[in-house]
Amino acid sequence: MKKVMTTIVAAVLMATSAQAQVQPRVLGDNHVMVSIDTNYKYVLLPVEERAENASVRVIGKDNQSYRRPNVRLSVDHVDYYVPLEIKDGQTLDIIFHGDRRTKGVLKEFACWKEMKFSNTFDTSNVERFRPEYHHSPVYGWMNDPNGMFYKDGEWHLYFQYNPFGSLWENMTWGHSVSKDLVHWEALPNAIEADAIGTIFSGSCVVDTRNSAGFGKNAIIAYYTSAAEAQTQSMAYSTDGGRTFTKYEKNPVITSDIPDFRDPKIFWHEPTQKWIVVLAAGQEMQFYSSPNLKEWTFESSFGREYGNHGGVWECPDMMQLPVRGTGQQKWMLVCNINPGGPFGGNATQYFVGQFDGHKFTCESKPEVTKWMDYGKDHYATVSFSNAPENRHVVIAWMSNWQYANQVPTHQFRSSNSIPRDLDLFADGEETYCGVIPSKEMLALRGKKVKKLSDVCELVIDIKNSMELTLSNTNGEKVTMFYDAQKQTFSMDRTKSGDCSFSEAFATVTTAPTHGAMKQLRIFIDRCSIEAFAADGKMAMTNLVFPSIPYTMLKVKGGKATIYEIVK
Repeated sequence: MKKVMTTIVAAVLMATSAQAQVQPRVLGDNHVMVSIDTNYKYVLLPVEERAENASVRVIGKDNQSYRRPNVRLSVDHVDYYVPLEIKDGQTLDIIFHGDRRTKGVLKEFACWKEMKFSNTFDTSNVERFRPEYHHSPVYGWMNDPNGMFYKDGEWHLYFQYNPFGSLWENMTWGHSVSKDLVHWEALPNAIEADAIGTIFSGSCVVDTRNSAGFGKNAIIAYYTSAAEAQTQSMAYSTDGGRTFTKYEKNPVITSDIPDFRDPKIFWHEPTQKWIVVLAAGQEMQFYSSPNLKEWTFESSFGREYGNHGGVWECPDMMQLPVRGTGQQKWMLVCNINPGGPFGGNATQYFVGQFDGHKFTCESKPEVTKWMDYGKDHYATVSFSNAPENRHVVIAWMSNWQYANQVPTHQFRSSNSIPRDLDLFADGEETYCGVIPSKEMLALRGKKVKKLSDVCELVIDIKNSMELTLSNTNGEKVTMFYDAQKQTFSMDRTKSGDCSFSEAFATVTTAPTHGAMKQLRIFIDRCSIEAFAADGKMAMTNLVFPSIPYTMLKVKGGKATIYEIVK
């Protein structure tokens, strides 16, 4: 089987690395300066995840500060390395945090002995839970997908990224591109922190009308600048989204609301205006603009609607067809953390109408609808400018209850498989349909007899059904379909390593909105995504078995196993 992996953009480390021979100058109980005397491109910083963050300020020969990432520099041992680009003559001004660090201890920290210089950085996969056909960062931490768009045959995926460790910190827009939504090439970071703040989530649009004046088909990015306050900033790209120039008049939209973030922009044809929807505390706010620069507040939605168990964030807004009706309705996506149906984060949504000024929900305020009923599906957002009027979404495949603790080091987190959305009616309500994108069929190889940790299962269901994935260590995942109750459940309480969080061992249950005749299951190292073939149920859960599940048992249905190939 050919591996479907992220393209690596760096070469091998060891042949061109050298020990740094660092001589720290201790200036106080927690303050150290390190002079850089080398022509190498990177200093490889040793990371110990249990250590406190250290603020690493890079000072040039001109005494100007160029960047200030937070890095968990090694105190006792090295878990892994991260690269920091440097120049000869620069200085690292390092402030450590934590009560255990004193002037005498600083000189003995492991980081001074373990730092290395290099012109390259080794990103060869060393993780057994690294997925094969899901997007993941080459190294470091990743959470929300954002800024996604399609143009000139390429799908652009930006994401919340920490290039200086595998825990949340230093938010930057990482960047990957794909021609088929499955094979991803890693590109240099797109938007990095500045004096206004770190770079939180946002969106991109293709400015086909040259509304902003940066050129026809320029890529306009809107993102949250996060510092003492959260404000909205703009950047533009004239090279197809590879590089961005920040707008000189940032920030563009401001507010005194503490949680004010994640702008999602789209064009509203009837009013001939751009619309941005923003998460603002416990509601969504709508603004309009003719030029992507000056914005007028239109309305807000949500105070009395849906689930309010956590912060509202990462909105999306799209007009979708309703199956079998010829109708179109609007769907407002609202990601929430916490407040999910099984603890932690989840994606809720509202269906109704939008006139360019106000969103009107067709459901009663107390109704809550979930897009995915697993524990590990969050920050769901769509690609703008998708071809064929498609509405393709990708989610972050984790949960804030344990995202920083899952048993990987080189990287943390991956994205869900791409999914196409529509709407369907069930009784008096309209729900979101979720179907694996057609690009996933291209990965389906030959039928095989044995289960593996990288495959697709198709289950034809007779009535009620029970399915178990297991290994020789006694670890298992059990799935149930109850035909009478019309529910589907997944039990991962005995799936493998659950020790890193009390919140991980869970049974998740979803409505199927009618009889389920066929089930599609995508397995990829550490994830299981289950879909009703008609798109009326979706469930995404992580698993961390000690060895792959190689045994499959099905009652009440017939299973077909397909290998996943490039």
